[in-house]
Parts: sequence; structure tokens; C-alpha cells
Amino acid sequence: MSIWNKVMTALKGATNEVGESIVDSNALRILDQEIREASDQLQKSKTQLASIMAKQKLAFQKCAELKEKISEYEAYAMKALEKGDEALATDVATKIADYEAQLNSEQEMEQSFSGSVTSLKKAITDAEANLRRLKQQVDTVKATESVQKAQAATAARHSGANSKMATATESLERIKQRQAERAAQMEAASEMSGDVAENDLQSKLKAAGITDSDSNASSVLERLKAKQK
Repeated sequence: MSIWNKVMTALKGATNEVGESIVDSNALRILDQEIREASDQLQKSKTQLASIMAKQKLAFQKCAELKEKISEYEAYAMKALEKGDEALATDVATKIADYEAQLNSEQEMEQSFSGSVTSLKKAITDAEANLRRLKQQVDTVKATESVQKAQAATAARHSGANSKMATATESLERIKQRQAERAAQMEAASEMSGDVAENDLQSKLKAAGITDSDSNASSVLERLKAKQK
């Protein structure tokens, strides 16, 4: 595969990923729109059904009228034959044949309309049932989506709270450490201050001749001579 073909394949893949991402992020909105469109189509089907039923009714009425005309002219033909006027009877028979041809045509149309009404009624009934089930499922999906979003938000807040608690604990430990270090420094300073005060006091006592002064070479020599005796 050439570099150009690979680039085109990569672009197609990226386009598909973007498209799928858009569809996924707007799934409920798309689903609602599809249901609205299905409802609109169902309403149009009902309008078409009403139109076909009206045409069927007109065809049925036309058939009834033609049957009455045929019966009427058959009576005329019979009277013409009774009077021996075969020519008139033939004219009437021609009219009857014309009415019968119209009746056959109207009956075919009425039967066609009747079949369309039956099949369309069934299709509409099935579509309404499917649409009703689909709406129920969509309501369930929306409820589940809301619950999952709430759970995700709660989990995010809980995670954030745990993170903040961990940070607060670390801050508290650092404060305790600083306080311990400060206390140790203050204790050391206090001890050093006590040592200085003690040294000053000893110096004053020695100067006053109350305590022995520090050892010197003369005192050490006298002590050694005393041990020889």
C-alpha cells in the first residue's frame, strides 16, 4: 500500500471515529428526532388511510347507484319487450350494458380500496404498537441515563472529596512536623539558656571564694607531694 493510500485510509478512519463520537454524544437527541419522524410518518399514513376510505365509500355508493340504474333499465327493457318494441328494448339493453361495464369498473376499484384499507389499517396498528413500545423503551433509557449521570457525578464528588481529604491530611502532618521542630528548637534554646545561667552563677561563686576555683599546676603539685608522705 502506498503512502497516499495509507493517508487516505487514516483520514477515513478519523472521519468515522469523529462521526461515531458525534452520534454517541447525541444518541438520545437523535433517538427523539427519529421517534418524532416516525410519529409524523404514522400520522401521514392515517391521513392516507382516511383518504382511501373516503374513496372506497364513494366507489361503494357509485356501485349502489349503478345497480339501481341497471334494475331500473332492466324494467324498461322488459316493458319494451312486452309491447313488442324490440328496437327500444335493444337501445335499453345497450344502456344496461354500459351501466354494467361501469359497475364492474367501480366494483374493482371498491375492492382495491377495500384491500388497501385492510392492509393499511393493519400496518398502522402494528406501527402504533411498535412506536408505543419504542417510546416506553426510550423512557427507560432516559431514566437509566439520568441515574448513571447522577451516579457518575456522585462518584466524581466522592473522588474529589477523598483527594481533598488526602491533601488536608498531608497539610496537617506538615503542620505537626513544623510544630514539633519548633518545640524542639525552643527546648534546646531553653537548655542552652539554663547552661549559660549556671555557668554565670558558678563564676560568681568562685569569684566570691565560696566554691573552689579551677585546678592549677600549684594545687596539683601539692596534692601529689601529699601522696608521697
